[in-house]
Amino acid sequence: MSPWISMLIPAIVASLGGLLALYWSPSHQMRSLIQHFAAGVVLAALAVEVLPEIGREHAPTWVIIGAFTFGGIMMYIMKLWSIRLEEKTEHLGDNAFNYGLIAATFIDVSVDGFIIGAGFAAGGNTGFILALGLSVELLFLGLSLVSNTIKGWRVVLMSVALAGIVLTCTLLGNYLLSGASTSVISAILAFGVAALLYLVTDELLVEAHTIEEKPSSTLWLFAGFLVFWSIQLLSGE
Repeated sequence: MSPWISMLIPAIVASLGGLLALYWSPSHQMRSLIQHFAAGVVLAALAVEVLPEIGREHAPTWVIIGAFTFGGIMMYIMKLWSIRLEEKTEHLGDNAFNYGLIAATFIDVSVDGFIIGAGFAAGGNTGFILALGLSVELLFLGLSLVSNTIKGWRVVLMSVALAGIVLTCTLLGNYLLSGASTSVISAILAFGVAALLYLVTDELLVEAHTIEEKPSSTLWLFAGFLVFWSIQLLSGE
């Protein structure tokens, strides 16, 4: 598949997520299962593609450690910022527009897009595999945006905007990093590792654990990991 077509996959899937939210409103239990599945997919992307690719680049150790540390600090700052915005929203009532959630979502999607672009710049199957893996997260992103103030066609428009952001950042990342040194690409991917870990531990799983879980939730986590790993293994044959 052409890299340019592969870059369109996350944007198309993000738009479909908005349409899905228009016609389907899953229960809290189902959302929890979906979030476990998405968390498994992202963890698999880290374990079977991003971290091995960083190793293949053979960048200096201090570059990787420094980039990951910087990424962790930035995610922590973003967490504090989104909490403050959400606290302000709570004071305005249930019908207030949740700027914290929307801002955090757009930042997450921007980082995801840039990571995918870095994967394509690194060469091989990295970009394609990342595009497929993160598309699972984007597919159900529209469902997480549904609230008292964002519903119906507003969710679709928001999802289309997110699709535009992820595509723009993917193209930008690929353009800026094409021909870049191994140290630069490794630094971006190491930063991406921190961002994706934040996505799994502080967003997907935290949100999924807000309700009483069923034992089957664990199976959905493993299923997400296995599906992504299987795709990666089959693409290498």
